Amino acid sequence: MATIAGVAVDTGHWIGGERVPSVGTGDVAETFTDVSPIDERPLAEISSGGAREVDAAVDAARKAFPAWARTSREERARLLHAIADGVEKRVEDLAQVETYDNGALIRSHRRGVMPRVAHNFRFFADWLLNLGHEDFETRGHTNHVSWDPAGVSALITPWNAPLMLATWKIAPALAAGNTVVLKPAEWTPLTASLLADITAEAGLPDGVFNVVQGYGAQVGGPLTAHPDVRRISFTGSVPTARTIAAAAGPNLTPLSLELGGKSPLIVFADADLDLAVDLAVEQYDNAGQVCLAATRLLVESSVVDEFTARFVEKASRLKQGDPRDEATDIGPQIHRRHFERVDGFVQRAKADGATTLLGGGPNDDLGGLFYRPTLFANPGKEIASEEVFGPVLTLQTFDTEEQAVAMANETRFGLAATLATGSPERAERVTSRLVAGTVWVNCFFVRDLRAPFGGSRQSGVGREGGDWSFDFYCDLKNTVTAPWEK
Repeated sequence: MATIAGVAVDTGHWIGGERVPSVGTGDVAETFTDVSPIDERPLAEISSGGAREVDAAVDAARKAFPAWARTSREERARLLHAIADGVEKRVEDLAQVETYDNGALIRSHRRGVMPRVAHNFRFFADWLLNLGHEDFETRGHTNHVSWDPAGVSALITPWNAPLMLATWKIAPALAAGNTVVLKPAEWTPLTASLLADITAEAGLPDGVFNVVQGYGAQVGGPLTAHPDVRRISFTGSVPTARTIAAAAGPNLTPLSLELGGKSPLIVFADADLDLAVDLAVEQYDNAGQVCLAATRLLVESSVVDEFTARFVEKASRLKQGDPRDEATDIGPQIHRRHFERVDGFVQRAKADGATTLLGGGPNDDLGGLFYRPTLFANPGKEIASEEVFGPVLTLQTFDTEEQAVAMANETRFGLAATLATGSPERAERVTSRLVAGTVWVNCFFVRDLRAPFGGSRQSGVGREGGDWSFDFYCDLKNTVTAPWEK
């Protein structure tokens, strides 16, 4: 048990409705240390799982599945709403713990992230009750489409918005009638543990939701290769996704993968420049640790000087500091290892001749894991094409619409794109040619759970949201019935 900002957090796994410590076998230690990115101080010793805990969790989920799958839609929806009620009662606790654990802003957690966690459960509870397809006829035969629960879902979630991104997966999986084994990111395990408490208090049956903490090789490996797992949903890096796909392959386990991005923000000369600058500065949100961030600023040549001057002036006013302070705009990087990765990209870019327009290194005034918001012009190939996942943007120019589209599409990713223009006709032309799972026009990060979400190219496989989530977490069945004799 650990106490974070006055909140008690159990550090054991949650398996079959019980708290379970790790036994520790072979190369798997009994615990690992969870460190706060705010000051790099230890927060808690967390039970570290391995194949034994994975087997126990999958077995608990497998045994709980038949009864949960038979539970009526109405009862499943009621329980999901009860979980949402529990989240709303503990918004402040969840916000405090997650801020300590991942360094994101307390104001964001209080006002947006944790309320969105509750919304995730409410949305899929309500969507479940209206899920359906009209029957249709074929030569007098009736076709009836149904969504049957698939079984145990293995969910592996990232550290940049731990609870919100986890519940994008947990809520539809549970609503679909699946049981869940969650592996939270080892750098941010704490709010997943609190969620387990909330599900129990809401009355979710034992074994329907399970949490196994630990490292990817020790937990993610046996979980994704487990023959009793029927669905795998993962958010994270391309290399890890390849490992998961290889593990899932022998069992032909269906995958949903939301991966990296190197998204463009295209600014045309006819755009509202104040809006365009606001959109660009917004890409530093969460210290740049956002998969959807438009980190490549592509600006029409005729307005690039004015855009750049306004951008640098506005970005320079961002307050970097302790994320527990409501006035802070940018917090730290998540972990020392990630901080060094970000700095490696920056230092190599400068060595390659990139022009530093803003930032360009650690924030020495603050020390620790704080990295200055950075903007490069004349970027080299690596910094302009690889995902940094930190507060690092690049600036490039174009002269024609055709050139802008070509530049936007020239990476191996295709997660999102943002477009700033005053012309509806141009917006329609350009968005139709962009390779991206989501395109925002004169806005950013507007996310409706009714919409499909996912990436193209190496940004992912599959879509989730609305019916798309149920299509993934369920086995779709078409029942064809001949006319009954009267």
